[in-house]
Amino acid sequence: MLNFQLYNPTNYLFGKGQIAKLPELIPANTKVLLTYGGGSIKKNGIYDQVMTALKGYEIVEFSGIEPNPKYETLMKAVEIIREQKIGFVLAVGGGSVIDGTKFISAAVNCETEPSDILHRTAEVGKNTIPFGTVLTLPATGSEMNSGGVVTILATQEKLSFGSPELFPQFSICDPEVIISLPRRQLENGVVDAYMHVLEQYMTTKHDALLQDRIAEGVLQTLIEIGPSVVENPSDYTLASNFMWSCTMALNGLLNKGVPVDWSTHMIGHELTALYNIDHARTLAIVAPSLYTVMFETKKDKLAQYGRRVFDLQGTDESVAREAIVKTEEFFQKMGMKTKLSENTENYDDTAKFVADRFTERGWTGLGEAKNIGVDQVKEILEMSY
Repeated sequence: MLNFQLYNPTNYLFGKGQIAKLPELIPANTKVLLTYGGGSIKKNGIYDQVMTALKGYEIVEFSGIEPNPKYETLMKAVEIIREQKIGFVLAVGGGSVIDGTKFISAAVNCETEPSDILHRTAEVGKNTIPFGTVLTLPATGSEMNSGGVVTILATQEKLSFGSPELFPQFSICDPEVIISLPRRQLENGVVDAYMHVLEQYMTTKHDALLQDRIAEGVLQTLIEIGPSVVENPSDYTLASNFMWSCTMALNGLLNKGVPVDWSTHMIGHELTALYNIDHARTLAIVAPSLYTVMFETKKDKLAQYGRRVFDLQGTDESVAREAIVKTEEFFQKMGMKTKLSENTENYDDTAKFVADRFTERGWTGLGEAKNIGVDQVKEILEMSY
């Protein structure tokens, strides 16, 4: 098992009625910036619950944070905080709103150009703006981790960032919020969480036995409840297990002591930036091809996954290959179209463009072994067509 440090200071409040606890979590007499997305929280009652709980607080609202939050939009919120001397930010939304709020928190007192945080040429300082979250869409795990992803519209780049300074102070997670979510968002949430687990599991074999069993448990739970929660989001048992699985998939526990991959995400981010394809759907496009191209590297783990998660029988070779098929079938069952050509037009030059972009950034290798170079990226994307 690899050396690791486990640190997660987020106060995680799970269950019905937890929004009412906001006054216990945000200091009194604090000016609050309320960040959210397109306004769905005003239709599903969550906004009213938040405003009722925060009665007496001075609140400034900032709406319009996009799916795949845009740097240009977030910088407007940064200016509001600077001008109005905001003391706390409350993100009410899904992963995009929370990721965007993390960037806002980091950017307010950034001593360089805030985009440097995304390009990894500047670190996040300790003088961030404190923030908390009210989760409305389970998927990304951003409610209990310290990372995020932001898109720079001007350059069509979707870039990740992170820092120990960017854990939410608290996250309120009420499973009942999923009742009003569109089917597509629920499908995306299941697949997003599933791929978060695979990025930390589908690597080389190792001796961290408990980590594998925990990861396999989350995967099996998502397979069991995923199709049903899409059909019956008002079922509290399904909703609560879905929400907790999404958090567990990326709250920092599964990656402790083990090698991790994240190459599917890095390639998928480019498809979102180029074609505005939903994040989860880019992962469903890339992963089966990536596992096929990198089969020899991942065969042992694919075989373990096939036996333990899908109960497959046979040789390591046959089980490993069938596991890729079963994974793609699960994605399709969750409403994913697993080929790039099914999600966008004019994709013929995508493989070369993405590979060239990775070269320009100086990325010499992705994956747990850093053995996914530009040639493999091209092959993976061409296979995904």
